[in-house]
Amino acid sequence: MRDGGGDGTLIQLMIPGAESASAPVPVYAPYDGSEIAAVATADRAAVDKALETAFALYRDRDKWLEGPRRSEILERTAAIMADRADELALEAAREGGKPLIDSRVEVARAIDSIKICIETLRTDTGTSIPMGINAASSNRLAVTRKEPIGVVVAVSAFNHPLNLIAHQVGPAVASGCPVLVKPADDTPLSCMRFVQILREAGLPDEWCQPMVTADLEIATALVTDERVAFFSFIGSARVGWSLRGQLSPGTRAALEHGGAAPVILAADADLEVALPSILKGGFYHAGQVCVSVQRVFAHESVARDFAQRLASDASRLVIGDPTDEATEVGPLIRPREVTRVAEWVEEARDKGATVLCGGEALSETCYQPTVLLDPPDDVSVSAQEIFGPVVCVYSFADTDEAIRRANELQFAFQASVFTRDLDMAMRVYSRLDASAVMVNDHTAFRVDWMPFAGLGRSGLGIGGIPHTMNDMQIEKMIVIRSPEL
Repeated sequence: MRDGGGDGTLIQLMIPGAESASAPVPVYAPYDGSEIAAVATADRAAVDKALETAFALYRDRDKWLEGPRRSEILERTAAIMADRADELALEAAREGGKPLIDSRVEVARAIDSIKICIETLRTDTGTSIPMGINAASSNRLAVTRKEPIGVVVAVSAFNHPLNLIAHQVGPAVASGCPVLVKPADDTPLSCMRFVQILREAGLPDEWCQPMVTADLEIATALVTDERVAFFSFIGSARVGWSLRGQLSPGTRAALEHGGAAPVILAADADLEVALPSILKGGFYHAGQVCVSVQRVFAHESVARDFAQRLASDASRLVIGDPTDEATEVGPLIRPREVTRVAEWVEEARDKGATVLCGGEALSETCYQPTVLLDPPDDVSVSAQEIFGPVVCVYSFADTDEAIRRANELQFAFQASVFTRDLDMAMRVYSRLDASAVMVNDHTAFRVDWMPFAGLGRSGLGIGGIPHTMNDMQIEKMIVIRSPEL
């Protein structure tokens, strides 16, 4: 995979039989801008070679990987990842900026994601279709079994550079689909490392081909090619919906975008439970998570006290180098994101929001954890996904009014409610626009086997390992006619 063995080395093209005339691109650490490595890029000819190889594999059923072999490869993959967990965590922290303490959790989740692929492969079966229940269906047996859907193309995001790849590539391998994966340009190293491990575990190179494309036009050509059966996308709504509109007829898709996650904090909420949970949910990975806590609607009897206590806790978070053991909040992925967050906070301040903590950039790459009290509903921090270390607290008098405000945006992903009243929890759950509502937990809670879905502009389809595997397979029926049935 690499020339040499240290920082600044070149990661070669990992498309079997392909060469590329396009120049490599550097990968920089978002914290200090230092160059970590350079990655070869795929030109149009290399992408076409990858698609040709993958499609030929799928069309030749004699070359399909049988279930036992796929399971063995994934078992070895999980074992290798466990042996190299520290190395994987450090690499993910360096290229993505997520603190090492959280990158270690991401690696553990990625390993578990591969194990879930194995479990699903062993237990996810076809169905039996009722027959013999009328004259037309007599003497017949009908059952289904799962088969791979075809070539999978996965385009991923920067914020979980290892586990997102595991969520897209792992199910494709488990399902028997040839897969082409394009990581985020900012964070390709974890993806390349993961594919290298798959190959080391026994996956033939042609079955998983990672690539950084030379430009957007080539990436679009990859996604929209007629040989693609399933498109898996994690990233911005603007890009995702645009690509979905350009897919070839017959290509299925799953899109995971962002949100502006709401929390309802009832008057009876246990603040000793809510405070550390919302602190983590809001400032984990500097708020660069699609279900980060963004909007907290707090009852007027507790709103100011809660917001001040949250600000006090947020102001004590350790900001710095993500590879430092002590760091709790790292950089934003690019300097322009720091500039954008600063502009949004300043807009909210100018229009009446109270800045309880933060509100300033620490450097070109880091922004202070910020708590805003009562920003107007029409400013950017209230109406759009922040994707930065900013939590907004809004006071309310009537719960239904808070729910109405929470539902005003076109985003709908995960949400939460903090209350000791079961009826209140059920009322909020029933009325919030969300695919999942957490009770007495933050909006960013997730385990890798649960359904994970954005509604409205927030996405299409259902993520989570078993659900993704279902998308990457077809259920093929056989009907047997026999007088003995």
